[in-house]
Amino acid sequence: MIGFVVFLERQAEEIVCCLALSLMAICVFIQVIMRYVFDSALQWSEELAAICMVWAVYMGASLCVRERFHIRIMAGVLLLPRPAAKFFVIVADLFAALFCVFMLVVAIDYLGVLAQFTSRTPSLGIDELYPQSILVLGYVLILLRLVQIYVIWLRAGARGLPGMRPEHEIEP
Repeated sequence: MIGFVVFLERQAEEIVCCLALSLMAICVFIQVIMRYVFDSALQWSEELAAICMVWAVYMGASLCVRERFHIRIMAGVLLLPRPAAKFFVIVADLFAALFCVFMLVVAIDYLGVLAQFTSRTPSLGIDELYPQSILVLGYVLILLRLVQIYVIWLRAGARGLPGMRPEHEIEP
């Protein structure tokens, strides 16, 4: 059981991203074939592709935070003296965490409205609450990955920059 939990912790985002991107590509390919070969269209494929794209984006954002591939200008940060670089990385991560908390509150409110006033997707006919739940799940995962980076960094003695592997850092 522990091995499965470790596997999910290390691979969950990749699995969901790959599945969502694959399903999106298949839906778009089928739609192109239907439109240009059979001169007909499938209503559900565009909707499913859009849902998959949003899920892939949020899971990819969590993956990028975990791997420290998210948007930041690390080349410039790494050229700063070590204390200044550490300060800017921590402040940037703090702002990212605050943004996630803010968006999490907004997303929970939004899902509350969707739960109260149920609506269905036009083509697939599924409750909007389910595909839109990625908003809460995505921001929770991003926040958890940020916290995870700092827990690992602090356990390792707070050396280097948070979340950066030593081989990626430039020695001053």
